[in-house]
Amino acid sequence: MADVTLPSLGESVTEGIITRWFKKVGDSVARDEPLFEVSTDKVDSEMPSPAAGVLTEILAGEGDTVETGSRVAVIDENAVAGSVAPAAPSAPSAPAPSAPAPSTPAPLTSEAPTTTPGESRTAGVVMSPVVRRILADGGVEPAKVHGSGPGGAITRRDAERAVANGPTDEEVVPLSNGLRRMGQHMTLSAQSTPHGFVAIEVDASIFDQLDSLGRRTRDGVEISDQMVMGLAAVRALGEFEFLNATFAGDELVVHRTVNLGFMREVLRDGMLVPVVHAAAGLTLRALARRVHELFERVSTRQLTTDDLMGGTFTLVGPTGPNSLWTSPIIIQPEVAVLSMGAVRRVPVVLEDGVSVGVGRRVVIGLSFDHRVCEPFTATAYLERVAELLAGLDLESEH
Repeated sequence: MADVTLPSLGESVTEGIITRWFKKVGDSVARDEPLFEVSTDKVDSEMPSPAAGVLTEILAGEGDTVETGSRVAVIDENAVAGSVAPAAPSAPSAPAPSAPAPSTPAPLTSEAPTTTPGESRTAGVVMSPVVRRILADGGVEPAKVHGSGPGGAITRRDAERAVANGPTDEEVVPLSNGLRRMGQHMTLSAQSTPHGFVAIEVDASIFDQLDSLGRRTRDGVEISDQMVMGLAAVRALGEFEFLNATFAGDELVVHRTVNLGFMREVLRDGMLVPVVHAAAGLTLRALARRVHELFERVSTRQLTTDDLMGGTFTLVGPTGPNSLWTSPIIIQPEVAVLSMGAVRRVPVVLEDGVSVGVGRRVVIGLSFDHRVCEPFTATAYLERVAELLAGLDLESEH
């Protein structure tokens, strides 16, 4: 028999919630095959099976909170699939004998509703011929319209409103764990941090050079616009160290090591911000490799809690091919987040001050905590990022 335990999920994580079992009792499972999913306050992760065999017991059900190191299941390494039957549900108790039916039928207490001349009734809904035609022309089922007339009759105004608004059916959709966590963190930040924001448009000719050199490093790793911007952002923090900081209570902790977070969308589950630790001093080639590894773990759900912790500064890349800029909420306990729009080809005034040509431009913005920064200094940081961006030696960094 092999015990399945909840492994360590990160340095500061002591428990997790079992959100899903991929196998049921009696199923065969291969070693390293995803067995169950666990959720912490940082990330959802798929846990691999530590052994091959047949799942004989599940000790923690979906929704249970389990401490790391605790047993959650048992695998029989010698059993054969189908030889272990799932536990049978307990038999329901016998229902109480029903009371005998009355010997005489109960008298009717109400009469069927009537309709006035010119009105008709369809599936219990009262409406006039005009109302019927409006609904039919609009493709709206009468049964889906709430009537405000006497006795629930559908009035002309009800019909016109229903056709104008379309279907009124509603669906209650529960939030995923990721969306719920994102909402909690962003609400806390918005309520506790005095946000400021500035943005500038900068020369993006460097991306023409990148296109000429190729969008892959010597190691074959793809280079994104966000990675190039991240390189300039990290180097500019060397001159604006107070932006590479976090709050600890009422004290500001300025960090000498830059741990750069890259915001990453997770389909239907909000966003994650994996962190490149010790990003200062990295070349573009090294930064691209580290970011690629993190994003690969996001897509395969192999991201650990440690990959999401310790960030000191965050970068938000373009949110779409036509986005101009984003004004993101600061991720607590950090004090700033840099954002960039899409790199665009736009008309620009040439150096002679008269002619107009086609150039590449990008808008970069900084959301900052007013307790440590103000718009003038934030703009100075953005200008320095722009200078470093334009001066990158991509050939040696590539």
